[in-house]
Amino acid sequence: MKKKEYSNGEVTIVWQPEKCIHSGICVKGLPKVFRPEEKPWINIEGASTEDLVYQVKQCPSGALGFYMEEGEDKPQVESEKKEQMAEVMPNGPLMVYGNIEVKYADGTTEKKFKTTAFCRCGSSENKPYCDGTHKKMGFKG
Repeated sequence: MKKKEYSNGEVTIVWQPEKCIHSGICVKGLPKVFRPEEKPWINIEGASTEDLVYQVKQCPSGALGFYMEEGEDKPQVESEKKEQMAEVMPNGPLMVYGNIEVKYADGTTEKKFKTTAFCRCGSSENKPYCDGTHKKMGFKG
């Protein structure tokens, strides 16, 4: 899977374009950092490390991730957002906020610690997660 990394010396943002559902949460949250019309589209110098980490954690698809450079304190991801909440997005995915464990049909599990977007249209190529296909097919629901 293709990925790109952007570092400011304290934190490295990892972007995996195949996972992106184009929710726009990153662009709306930090427009000086996430600039889809420019190359490179991530201007890591456009915000503080703290603001970058906070915004990356809001990514519903997991297309954006981060890791702290050596010597930097790593944020405690698991301890955040202990309560869960689900939100049905109009004509879009089911957004689940908080720590959850996803159990697959084969019995394997995966832990999610932030915002997770689940497919509601049935057409995602990344099931059970949303990949943005609902926009292309005009999903209503």
